[in-house]
Amino acid sequence: MYSKCGVANYALKVFKTMENPDIVTWSSIICALDQEGLKEEAAKLFHRMMRSGMRPNEFTISTLVSAATDLGDLRYGQSVHACAHKFGLEFDHLVSNALIAMYMKLGSIYDGYRIFNKMANWDVISWNALLSGFHDDETSDQGTRVFKQMLTDGFTPNMYTFISILRSCSSLSNIEFGKQVHSHIIKNKFVRDGYVGTALIDMYAKCGCMEDVEAIFSRLNEKDVFAWTVIISGYSQTNQGERAARLFNQMRREGVIPNEFTLASSLRGCSAIASLENGRQLHSLAIKAGQSTDMFVSSALIDMYAKCGYIDDAEALFNGMQPNDTVLWNTIICGYSQHGEGDKALKAFRQMINEGFLPDGVTFLGILSACSHMGLVEQGKNHFYSMSESYGITPSIEHYACLVDVLGRAGKFDEIERLIENMELTPNALIWENVLGACKVHGNVELGERAAEKLFQIDPETDSNYILLSNIYASKGRWNDVSRVRKSMSSKGIKKEPGCSWVEIDAQIHVFLSQDSSHPRLLDIHRKMEELRGRVSEVGYIPNTKYVPHNVTEKEKRENLFNHSERLALGFALISKVNGGRIRIFKNLRICGDCHEFIKCVSSTVDQEIVVRDASRFHHFRNGFCSCKDYW
Repeated sequence: MYSKCGVANYALKVFKTMENPDIVTWSSIICALDQEGLKEEAAKLFHRMMRSGMRPNEFTISTLVSAATDLGDLRYGQSVHACAHKFGLEFDHLVSNALIAMYMKLGSIYDGYRIFNKMANWDVISWNALLSGFHDDETSDQGTRVFKQMLTDGFTPNMYTFISILRSCSSLSNIEFGKQVHSHIIKNKFVRDGYVGTALIDMYAKCGCMEDVEAIFSRLNEKDVFAWTVIISGYSQTNQGERAARLFNQMRREGVIPNEFTLASSLRGCSAIASLENGRQLHSLAIKAGQSTDMFVSSALIDMYAKCGYIDDAEALFNGMQPNDTVLWNTIICGYSQHGEGDKALKAFRQMINEGFLPDGVTFLGILSACSHMGLVEQGKNHFYSMSESYGITPSIEHYACLVDVLGRAGKFDEIERLIENMELTPNALIWENVLGACKVHGNVELGERAAEKLFQIDPETDSNYILLSNIYASKGRWNDVSRVRKSMSSKGIKKEPGCSWVEIDAQIHVFLSQDSSHPRLLDIHRKMEELRGRVSEVGYIPNTKYVPHNVTEKEKRENLFNHSERLALGFALISKVNGGRIRIFKNLRICGDCHEFIKCVSSTVDQEIVVRDASRFHHFRNGFCSCKDYW
């Protein structure tokens, strides 16, 4: 009675008063402890039962296997398996199903398959147990094959089957197979089930199909916190932070209390769109709910402040914590790197190692990025090769791309060519994009042309590759080649993504295009720009027209520069009298070199810090200097 009422402690007290409990009683109390989450206590009681000479039955063994699964203890699970074999219970249907689930969930795929194949008869639980292990990138494709075989053999999927196979589809981002599973869900009338619906939402969100996500979400009979979290996370992961924020507010209006994962997902949405005000409100909510110290929330908060341009607040949060996992260290290291504080990133890395935390692939992406922004070529190379030599981490294509960036910014083109020639992975678009970007910075036409040709083969629809090559030609005055590249774009229907910058004033986003004439306060902005033009000239600013890749007069080039989107955003921020003494400007492309010099000069004439986040990093302008030290 106590066991079934969920009060295992009372059941245990009664059990201890019994003189000679039989196997049914032993199994009942062990099962009660397991169901209450007291896995270790269940294991200890099983050990005591074995010492008493009592022979376990299939219920006792299956309960202990379940406990081992939840504890994540494969060695203990194997010892329970040995016990099942000893007492002839290994191929009992209940025990076999539990063993399959244990091995699959704990990553021992071969053992799970072996037990499954030795069973005399399968049921849907057996298939579900087998499917439960195919949720990671390496094994998810096996899940689709098992699901097909299950249907071929005439078994009818249930709720747990659909949840497992949808998780496999999510890991694979296999939208086509996911849609086929969706049709089976409709056929079997599970489409309004909350758990299956949540798994469907997750699958479509991971595949970027947010219209399908909305349709499924709207049809759910009950929307619990998990369903809300999945849809909010989906919008955050697809860079639709505004929609994620609206859904979070709607969830609260409907009386659903967010958990730590909801808050973390919502904060990621704020990070994606650099929405500081929303992020601060979520921070306040997390404190009130007592969730600000949760690992996921803490990491998301640090990331949010860093990506909103407030690395000092991110640092203060980190310093007020006791970092207990690699994720938190990675977040602050990558934050420092994005803000050009490479020294702090490398110091945090050393501290992380000294405190016994092992780095992972993400750690080294942050470290290599820091070395790139600081021009630390030898350190960057040493860290890259230490990944495999010291930490057993196989470098990914992203790590190779970072090393190419380290070498490219420093103009080490011979080393880049040797690295690409000898690398174990096939160079992809990311590698050649970094090569092309370095060629643009250093004016290397020959290698730039080769890199561009590679990119035109790999990714012929990306506009930035054509623009970079065109700009390399323009910097050398090769206007015929510039025209040829632009005609090639036009013939292929490729349009250049317009450069735009935006600034947040009073919780409202104001977006500016280059040469913009649409803003309602354009005349005020132009007056401010004329005022700034006079100020910066006094401190030595001279327009550098080489950053205008057009064959026009010098006067037209100078006017073009003064109407770049980042300058218009700066002018608007200054006339709007931004509170807090810090102006934050965001740009979708790399900041123009002349605009960088212009804003440096402006920062020496105003009593405000100006922060600009471009496509790759943050620039902090103070008193005529930039945090990047003119190396970016």
